[in-house]
Amino acid sequence: ACEDTRHSGRFLKQFNIKKKLVSYHNFNEFSRSRELKASLEQGHSIAVITDAGSPGISDPAYRIVRLAIDNGFELSALPGANALIPALTASGLPTDRFFFEGFLPNKSNARKKRLEKLIKFEHTIVFYESPHRIKKCLEDILVVLGDREICLAREISKKFEEYLRGKVSDIIEHMEHRTVKGEMVLIVEGKKE
Repeated sequence: ACEDTRHSGRFLKQFNIKKKLVSYHNFNEFSRSRELKASLEQGHSIAVITDAGSPGISDPAYRIVRLAIDNGFELSALPGANALIPALTASGLPTDRFFFEGFLPNKSNARKKRLEKLIKFEHTIVFYESPHRIKKCLEDILVVLGDREICLAREISKKFEEYLRGKVSDIIEHMEHRTVKGEMVLIVEGKKE
């Protein structure tokens, strides 16, 4: 079960692995879950893979896990690559306690409402964000959370890996004159006492 059968097919082909691939993503997860459950009931094994990162972190794979648990199927998890921990580690912000928020809502009003619930968090807050929304997200963070220290990490463990560190306003200014691409992790300092 994979996010994109084309992407996963190319990956598996490199290792000469030939298995049936079925798409499983945010847009078909409910209908596909019934098929996957039926396959498990027939005694088949299912591996869940993602295009990037560890399955179940900010993607619908946790629903397959829940389905397996609720129906008494045995399961195991293998550690997978993820951007969360390396970005947090290299951020320079406290790592002893952190809160992983994942993706914020797409629309500004909903995003601001969610950020308002995080204002009093004293520990580091970690978000995933997309390149086409990052500037607006940073502007909303500045308005709601204030000009906190942040680290914007992108393309973790890839050729164009980059860390931008500073105040929210500094990063907004830095990004005014450039286009950013790739997967992003945004690490925000918690509220200071």
